[in-house]
Amino acid sequence: MRNSPIRLLIEAPDFGRLWYVGLIVSTVRWVETIAVGIVVYQRTDSAFLVSMMTMLRLLPMGLFGVFLGAFAERFDRARTLFIFVLLMSGTSVVLAVLDQTGRLEIWHLALASFINGCGWATDNPLRRVMIGEVVGRERMGTAMSLDVGASNASRMVGPLVGGVLLAWTGIQGAFILSVLMYSTALWAIVSIRSRIPRTAAAGAVLAQIGEGLALVRADKRVIGVLVVTVIYNIFGWPFTSMIPVIGRDRLHLGPEGVGLLATMDGIGAFAGVIVLALWLTPRWYARAYLGGVVCYLIAVMVFALTQSPVLSGAALLLTGVGGAGFATMQATLVYLAAPPEMRSRILGVLTVCIGTGPIGFLWLGWLADRIGSHNATAVTGGLGLLALAATWRWWREI
Repeated sequence: MRNSPIRLLIEAPDFGRLWYVGLIVSTVRWVETIAVGIVVYQRTDSAFLVSMMTMLRLLPMGLFGVFLGAFAERFDRARTLFIFVLLMSGTSVVLAVLDQTGRLEIWHLALASFINGCGWATDNPLRRVMIGEVVGRERMGTAMSLDVGASNASRMVGPLVGGVLLAWTGIQGAFILSVLMYSTALWAIVSIRSRIPRTAAAGAVLAQIGEGLALVRADKRVIGVLVVTVIYNIFGWPFTSMIPVIGRDRLHLGPEGVGLLATMDGIGAFAGVIVLALWLTPRWYARAYLGGVVCYLIAVMVFALTQSPVLSGAALLLTGVGGAGFATMQATLVYLAAPPEMRSRILGVLTVCIGTGPIGFLWLGWLADRIGSHNATAVTGGLGLLALAATWRWWREI
């Protein structure tokens, strides 16, 4: 089978290296998200501030995503990827030192979250475009399934590791582990042999961005994908910031329990992407994308309303399955619809849509401080389903 996941890894070693970089960066993100979320809540007792930590990781996508997409076409992608991973590693070093010296403050964690978010904002227009160029158009769906599978595997391991490290060593242990893991990712980037050619000559960046936006407006399929992406990131994804809060206050779990609960989402997602990688065909891409969002939003509501840790874990398994369909097909559908010379720019626009997430985090954090984290999460999931129904005429073209 030409599109066999195992064969793809063997035949495209640079894809394996890029896949590994994504796995490491995503694992570190989850380790730090859970550890930081618990620490912030312990120090402030504010669900709003916990939500803000995750929001700050998403904010750069909305602010800089479209510009990063245009700039990515003008520079050596491997070198640029190395610089951003090095920057994220540097923030973990600084935070570990601050904690060791007893000077770590909430605003340090907030600033580091924003800086790391800048690195995250490059993932679609930079690393995933490199994956597409390495594996080719025909194998992009399989490659994205494997890549999203790595991301979801990190959601199984990262939260649990973050919770355990926080309980045993304090937050400094989480940051030290982050530095060690980033070091291996940097080595993988240095080992990449493929050189993706620049696709944009020197010129006005704003003009290139305008060309990308014009193409988006002319393609109803891309518009549909972007509309659903905005709905997911405003009404769906922000609920993850409430897992530490609901786990502690409603389910009465400790740090290890919260970490274990958060891994359920990753387990479901990992199982989902394995199925997608093995059996998904192009004619089912759109159904997996849209069905995944519906499943996700329903499961978010169930998670918020139950008081049983077992049922909460089961609901998070379903959010993982639904999220797998959405995340795998999101970049794939846009990549396949975009002309080769404009893929970074179009994926930059997609990154901006992902960057609307801070709106959802602000809303959810504000509402949680007023009606409780579980009620706010349930209401937000319901609003997401209503928004999806209201925008049917835009996404039906997918």
